[in-house]
Amino acid sequence: MKPIDGSGRVAEVLRLGLVEGIGVRAIAKRLNMARKTVRKILGRHRAPPKPAEPRASILDPYEPAIRAVLNDAPEMLAPAVLERLRPLGYTGGVTILRDRLRGLRPHGHREAFLTLHFAPAEAMQVDWADFGFALPGVARRVSAFVAVLCHSRYLYIEFTVSQAMGSFLRCMDRCLRFYGGTTAADIFDNMKTVVLSHSATATVFNPRFLEYARARGAFAVRACNVRKGNEKGRVERPIGFVRRRFWPGRRLRDLLDLNTQAFAWRDDFANGRVHEETGKVPALVFAHQEQRLLKPLPATAFNTDDVEGCGITKMFRVPFDRNKYSVPWRLVSQQVTVRANDDEVAVFLGPKQVATHSRCWNVGQDIEHPSHKKALLDHKPRAAAGALPPALDALAETGKKYFKLLAAGSRSIHQEIVRLTLLVELFGAVATSSAIDEVMQTGHVGAEYVEYVLRHKRQLVPDPRPLRLGNEEFDAISLPEPDLSIYDQLLPARMTLDPGSPPSDDGDSSS
Repeated sequence: MKPIDGSGRVAEVLRLGLVEGIGVRAIAKRLNMARKTVRKILGRHRAPPKPAEPRASILDPYEPAIRAVLNDAPEMLAPAVLERLRPLGYTGGVTILRDRLRGLRPHGHREAFLTLHFAPAEAMQVDWADFGFALPGVARRVSAFVAVLCHSRYLYIEFTVSQAMGSFLRCMDRCLRFYGGTTAADIFDNMKTVVLSHSATATVFNPRFLEYARARGAFAVRACNVRKGNEKGRVERPIGFVRRRFWPGRRLRDLLDLNTQAFAWRDDFANGRVHEETGKVPALVFAHQEQRLLKPLPATAFNTDDVEGCGITKMFRVPFDRNKYSVPWRLVSQQVTVRANDDEVAVFLGPKQVATHSRCWNVGQDIEHPSHKKALLDHKPRAAAGALPPALDALAETGKKYFKLLAAGSRSIHQEIVRLTLLVELFGAVATSSAIDEVMQTGHVGAEYVEYVLRHKRQLVPDPRPLRLGNEEFDAISLPEPDLSIYDQLLPARMTLDPGSPPSDDGDSSS
């Protein structure tokens, strides 16, 4: 037999294997070739297998309904789609539904972005970042105010427990002072303190923030488009950097401690490192290229207080920032203005300041100035509910118990205070307290009973302390004691009353 060359051997292997259907072992033996070589040649030239016919699925009858659901809500999850298929008769599970949704769900095309370039002092980007409930004992979420100069990547960060307008403006003020000036434009996300509404045709900015921008050098205010985080990438990346490099493992005592640590990290590390994108140190680029081009801050004053109008409740309180602050009680039902900064809350009735408190950054607290409550108690003694007037402090616990009982009745607390004060001056606190205790044992309350016990049952003689006027000549005057018994016949019958005898230890003494 004539020897077969290389290409001829391949052709012969294919003829024997594919046309005549001879096996690999027989071909190798006939052509004196290795079985591995034969198998490789047949494998390279073998026709691809015909695709298997797709198996019918229990979901096939429901595919039009699935497509209709995804057209209306492409983000709908498999369990929710399953709920809509059950009424149509679908009896399968959620696993094969998930597989089918993976193929049917429309996938959007990934968007391509251009790299933005900013000249020195051209723009600054600002945004909030939420860090949750991080401060011990404070039921408020911690937020980070983050600002970045777009050219140098020079970072400013400050933590707060409020994103309200006043807190935002105060953060902006401290940020601009940190940079030493303003850029031509500031770029913001759609925060309500800057943007009231944003549509495809118009952007409505917060008028108070526009006033602030004019007062701080008239920098331009720009808002990113809705759901376009790529338009503020200069500040989004630093926020992620703070979350990864500063936040993990921090031990915090309070907000002051948090900001102390944040400022040190910002100045010593964040602004002093070589930036990952620019390959330069932000602090050096800022100092040598950008700082001198910033617009200087004008000396125009701008009030950055939180301002709210509210009414005073019947408990003489004003609700403000999830706490309650007291005001003078006579202002109940009045409309007032509350102004607050980071440290103080002030209440104004028109132009007049009527109350001031240290600001509380907790939640649900009742902050009361002692003078506000005292003024109401002086006006409504019964409201003291057992509290002793200063002149009767010597009556101690007996007096507190007595006035608590008076507060529950209809007697005039004011008249009781006047009469008991006189009895203490005439007979002393010890005797008066003992008489009050005896009167209460009989089941009565009232100064007339106390006076009867002192004057008639115990036959005590008034012994008031000498009145000292502070003048030696007047204090030396001595007059004989007048006989006042003649006036007893002229007193009304109800001025003093016999309370009766207290019950004995053996039981009821009544006959």
